[in-house]
Amino acid sequence: MTARILVLNGPNLNMLGTREPEIYGRESLADIEAACVARGRDLGLEVEFRQSNSEGELVGWVQDARGVFDALIINAAAYTHTSVAILDALRAFDAPIIEVHITNIHQRDEFRRHSYVAMVARAAIAGCGPYGYELALDAAARMLVPADQAPHG
Repeated sequence: MTARILVLNGPNLNMLGTREPEIYGRESLADIEAACVARGRDLGLEVEFRQSNSEGELVGWVQDARGVFDALIINAAAYTHTSVAILDALRAFDAPIIEVHITNIHQRDEFRRHSYVAMVARAAIAGCGPYGYELALDAAARMLVPADQAPHG
């Protein structure tokens, strides 16, 4: 059975490619989605990609993902630093969670250095640009391999 990965994106990420390209780059969210779907296919994963500017919608998607998806990759964007509601929903997701940020949040404004998502994420990838999403898929694929079948080294 093919593992299913849900990739969630928070507010303003729908503006990638045009919003502050000197910070976030010129790739659109659609470009990132296409790269993730292709990488997922290479890894034998089914990737579903979503974006919302609404905190409540993101919470609902996390709740609905329970028992449906095998791992969750999330770039909660600004909600990373503010949303206890998303944190609480993620606490109920009983599978690997990987946090992704296009920029290195630890080199930015002080308020961006705190992540509620980090409190429940098994891994975090920041500062690798859009490629961070593909790295997160690679990590998810490894996390989903049973320990007795994992590559050594």
